[in-house]
Amino acid sequence: MLCRNPSDYVRETKKDIVPVQRNYDPDLHPFEVAREYTRAMNAVKMERIFARPFICSLDGHRDSVQCLTKHSTELSLLLSGSCDGEIKLWNVAQRTCQATIPAHDGFVRGICVIPDGTAFYSIGNDKLIKRWSMDNYDAPAMTIVGKHVFTSIDHHYKNSQYVTSGENVSLWDEQRAQPLQSFKWGADSHAKIKFNPIETTVLASCAADRSIILYDTRQSVPLRKITLQMNSSSLAWNPLEAFVFTTANEDFNLYSFDIRFLQRPFNIHKDHVAAVIDVDYSPTGKEFVSGSYDKTVRIFAADKGHSRDIYHTKRMQHISCVQWTADNKYVISGSDEMCLRLWKAKASEKLGVIRDREAETLEYNDALKEKFAHFPKIKRIARQRNLPKHVYHAKREHKTIQESQKRHEANARANSKPGSVPFVSERSKVILKEEE
Repeated sequence: MLCRNPSDYVRETKKDIVPVQRNYDPDLHPFEVAREYTRAMNAVKMERIFARPFICSLDGHRDSVQCLTKHSTELSLLLSGSCDGEIKLWNVAQRTCQATIPAHDGFVRGICVIPDGTAFYSIGNDKLIKRWSMDNYDAPAMTIVGKHVFTSIDHHYKNSQYVTSGENVSLWDEQRAQPLQSFKWGADSHAKIKFNPIETTVLASCAADRSIILYDTRQSVPLRKITLQMNSSSLAWNPLEAFVFTTANEDFNLYSFDIRFLQRPFNIHKDHVAAVIDVDYSPTGKEFVSGSYDKTVRIFAADKGHSRDIYHTKRMQHISCVQWTADNKYVISGSDEMCLRLWKAKASEKLGVIRDREAETLEYNDALKEKFAHFPKIKRIARQRNLPKHVYHAKREHKTIQESQKRHEANARANSKPGSVPFVSERSKVILKEEE
């Protein structure tokens, strides 16, 4: 006897979804892989169609943006410093400037927020360290006069210490006007200094003699020093792996190091066609963003050698600073034409509320794209990017130069006595020497 229950196929209201009967018996569906391949192809095409990473531009600075930092406790707050000495406090959610502070004479070289978020420090070309309260921007709460120009500042992640770089690296306490201790190891100046977010007593600096120096605040002398082929502009520690940091170098590459094995980098990240200026990790530690002198922002997977995405606009000039927001959804860049730009970390991600069915569909599409990622057509569509003309031609030129150098080495090795021209890996070429 046949029996049908109306609740299986009749909607209660007009807004309900029509029930669909499905039989998941694999014998009745012999072309499952073919259908999944078609769905993966459609998913990767839709991802490229909806890839619109640029969100908005934050205008207001009257000179080039020099430094950028996130607030330590407020997700939507951002501080930026420019070359005319102004510091601006931005509310990214409302896309407005909350305050403008005439902080320094000349460049603002660095800004750091204390861990509880109630104050921040700024440094500039006027040899001053200023402490500002988040409640009162009229005058600095404290001013320290230094002996030299400061180039970078960073605050300890837990206690009341902060560190500055310049002619030397100095460790300060919030309650004192003199440094607790100073470190120096041969370099005339240091461009960048960063505390390790996990091993909070360890810090690293990029020095002017092409070296990267590691320090421990519990010791009176630096720990180790490595000298690279070219100068490093900036560095960033991985927030989840205590031993890993990545440097932005002037030879167009980024290098990831493990402090337990500094003889060579464990990964080289290529794709930029000009000096890399700044780098910052995502909160998950799986990706990082870099800004370059070639007027582009690139996003790299931490374990991959090439970027997964490139962001650029016609008006954007040389990138001076980049930051990845603490909610892992956005990337912020500052550049020479006095603008801050807000980008999506995933170019095709939908902003706003996502319903449950939509979220399930997106997860299913991501799984399909991962399953068929190595198929030639899908791989080609997923990798396709429109490059600016100057980046495209520079990339072709660099490829020709590298092929010529490899061919020259191969010819020298083939026409020399066996063993006289040893093979040296690309990663080993980076480090000139290591000192302890």
